[in-house]
Amino acid sequence: MQLALLIGAVMLLVLWLYVRNRGSSKKTSVSEKSRSPQDTAYHAVSIKFDAKACEAAKKMSGRRFLSNAAPRLPLPDCNALECRCRFAHHKDRRVARDRRSPFGAAGQRGGTGSYEKERRENRDRRKNTDLDESH
Repeated sequence: MQLALLIGAVMLLVLWLYVRNRGSSKKTSVSEKSRSPQDTAYHAVSIKFDAKACEAAKKMSGRRFLSNAAPRLPLPDCNALECRCRFAHHKDRRVARDRRSPFGAAGQRGGTGSYEKERRENRDRRKNTDLDESH
């Protein structure tokens, strides 16, 4: 009888832990879904404007700003009667493709590629001939 009660208690505890963990994972997934793109560390914006935009907005064409460093709209030099500029959102401030290779040693250390030929000379740069002669 005591063994049956002990097994039942353990089963209830396991069931309770399972339900509790399952509920918390749902809360996490809901919060992840509600995250906006601005939550990323490198979220960037660029200024989106129409053909009637002011010169200040046109000068900013193609530039991306980290979202916390973006200029306020309307721009200080805006001379339009009604500013229609908006922000276009981007995941990253970088525009061009990342040049780092995910393959090989250069990709692991953040290099920008490999060279076909070794460009260093065959001499030891650290060796100072004046110091070596005195020792």
